[in-house]
Amino acid sequence: MVSHYKRKFEARFLILCCLVLGSIHSVHASVVDTIKQVTPSVVAIGIKTPLQYQGSKVLGTGFAVGDGSYVVTNYHVVSEPLAVDIVQFYVVLSGTGQEVNEIKAEVLAIDPIHDIAILKMDSELPPLKMASSTLLDVGTDIAFTGFPIGAVLGLYPATHKGSIAAITPDAIPAQNADLLTLNMLKRLKQPSLIYQLDATAFPGNSGSPVYDQKTGKVVGIINKVIVKDTKESALSNPTGISYAVPVEKIKSLAQKHNVDL
Repeated sequence: MVSHYKRKFEARFLILCCLVLGSIHSVHASVVDTIKQVTPSVVAIGIKTPLQYQGSKVLGTGFAVGDGSYVVTNYHVVSEPLAVDIVQFYVVLSGTGQEVNEIKAEVLAIDPIHDIAILKMDSELPPLKMASSTLLDVGTDIAFTGFPIGAVLGLYPATHKGSIAAITPDAIPAQNADLLTLNMLKRLKQPSLIYQLDATAFPGNSGSPVYDQKTGKVVGIINKVIVKDTKESALSNPTGISYAVPVEKIKSLAQKHNVDL
């Protein structure tokens, strides 16, 4: 009788283990599929000076939206004025490895306060879908894809997984008053809420889409990485403190400029 119950227990335990392992495999497969779905829409943002350099200088990351001819990135990625005494323009770099396509782009809209810019391309790429404007709960699993070290060795997008660690005002204190910029002062007076992420981003991730691990829909955009010392040291000694602007701010800027997301 004891042997019968033991075999029955072992059988049920084995079934339970199979169900748990199957569930874990299903979740893993889902995240892998989501990353594959998102990656073709993620691009590098560069600046090209054809009379001086053959290649392009990579400034940050971006992602295609709308009808595929628009790219969202950070304002600080494209904030430097283009040269007026020589041919120079922004380019969107898509592809993988050494097989890179350069697409000419122009800045269409900017939101310096929330660090967002929208570029218009001469071509189209697979666009990402936007998630609801409702703020995510703390603990929600997210991922972001971008180019943390630029494109020195070619275009190799990297994906980092994490979660929403906190929802906090968009106002990081400066070490002293001399370091406060006009935009920082505006944010201190009327701070909006941003995501603090439990995931490590690097300077090259600026403009990376933050998306739901299950659906691939964009929930925000990486815009700040706390750096201890220099930009270079962030690669070898990251703080692990990263921030993202919620998708609501992207939608708002797009709506003002008649970009249908």
